[in-house]
Amino acid sequence: MLRALIALLILSVHLAVQAEPVVVMRAQTAETLSHEAVTNIFMGRFRALPSGNPAQPIDQPRDSPLRAQFYQRLVNKDQTSINAYWSRLHFSGKASPPLQTASEDEVIRQVLRQPGGIAYVRRAQVDSRLRIVFELPP
Repeated sequence: MLRALIALLILSVHLAVQAEPVVVMRAQTAETLSHEAVTNIFMGRFRALPSGNPAQPIDQPRDSPLRAQFYQRLVNKDQTSINAYWSRLHFSGKASPPLQTASEDEVIRQVLRQPGGIAYVRRAQVDSRLRIVFELPP
């Protein structure tokens, strides 16, 4: 009984880690990003990577739980606050929000297609085509 409980606990921890959002780019990139750089890119403050190459941030679908989790952990803001933030910036003409996708699978396709494509995905989605450039702190 105790072994089964321990196995279940280990499995649940493993599954939780696989659902964690990580920031990715194409596998060929040499970039490694800081929390500040990722924040600046996804909040529209910078449109270039620290290397000077252009950055194209790509968002999960608007109603995605992963999107909510990402912004909560990145900048400690809920979806309502993020949507209001982008409405103000877009209306003022100061910045454009990240490229919006219709599905989680589309996020990866866009990262691979867009020069400087950068996105967040579930760790379980990372394969040989992608490189993790930033991991959110727990």
